[in-house]
Amino acid sequence: MSEKLTYHWEGDYLIPDLLPPESPSIGIWGERRRRFLRSHQRSVYDAMMMKGTLNAHLSEVDRSAEAMLDRLMEQMAKREKITEKLKSENQMLWIQKMTTFQNQASEIIYHDLICV
Repeated sequence: MSEKLTYHWEGDYLIPDLLPPESPSIGIWGERRRRFLRSHQRSVYDAMMMKGTLNAHLSEVDRSAEAMLDRLMEQMAKREKITEKLKSENQMLWIQKMTTFQNQASEIIYHDLICV
């Protein structure tokens, strides 16, 4: 079922009230993927732009990267036995470990999702 168009007057002309389609939200990982494609795989970037699939691709990469980051951080913390107990007992050590895990996970994401 199609939406009913509405119009407004501009001077002597009746203009349709058209809204562009909503584009998917693209976070930091999607933007990093965009930058990589634009700089290193220009033909892929241009083809996706012409087909209109770039934003959906970037949104999917962003979603996948966020899920991968969460999963990797959880696995690394579990492997090193970093718990909420450590967080309450020695907050600085906990922050140091979690920052290290985040940096390691980011490198993995760059290698596996962004720069492919």
